[in-house]
Amino acid sequence: MTDIFTTEKRSEIMSKISSTETKPEILVRKYLFAQGFRFRKNDKRLPGKPDVVLPKYKTVIFIHGCFWHGHPECKKSKLPETRKEFWEKKISKNIIRDSDNYDELKNLGWNIVIIWECDINNKAKREITFSKLLIALKSQI
Repeated sequence: MTDIFTTEKRSEIMSKISSTETKPEILVRKYLFAQGFRFRKNDKRLPGKPDVVLPKYKTVIFIHGCFWHGHPECKKSKLPETRKEFWEKKISKNIIRDSDNYDELKNLGWNIVIIWECDINNKAKREITFSKLLIALKSQI
């Protein structure tokens, strides 16, 4: 199946996708704040600029989009049929960069939590994911 948009239009659409302040990030931050956690957002001092930094718990949280970070076995991470080589290269670079950032953070003594967008896209999944997150954070005290 070919793309229904021109190359210029597709480029314009893709350029408008935000890398911060995404809906999944906002959901996680609102939940954490409501539970009494205080945090920093996108701290540039740490490798990978984690979406949420909880210094008191020495924990960082990455909220990953399934497509952009290549979530294994997720329907949302399916690559487009057009320019397949470009997308494979781009996503694999993202995965490698993420892995390098995780290694650096672990070497600095940080705990890492990764939340995938598909794990919080409906209420039932969100409740399960958030309860696991809460347990993980409380075990860091």
